[in-house]
Amino acid sequence: MSIGKNIKRLRQNKNITQEQLAQALHLSNQAVSKWEKETALPDISLLPLLADYFGITIDELFDPDLQGTLCQVHGRQRHPAIR
Repeated sequence: MSIGKNIKRLRQNKNITQEQLAQALHLSNQAVSKWEKETALPDISLLPLLADYFGITIDELFDPDLQGTLCQVHGRQRHPAIR
């Protein structure tokens, strides 16, 4: 799964709109739309903010199969948006 598709899945699991995510990150909703359509990628400086917003690691942004396994290894709680 691409990072754009993963961001979309995480956003939908959290029941927020593209606009709400964009506002939380101080971006335009067009930026979020482009990520989800895979016509653009988030700037590298946004990756820690995205991961923190969704309660996951940067690695988990790129590989959703890791979600939960890294939390177990590091003893972290999973964010409720992650299913």
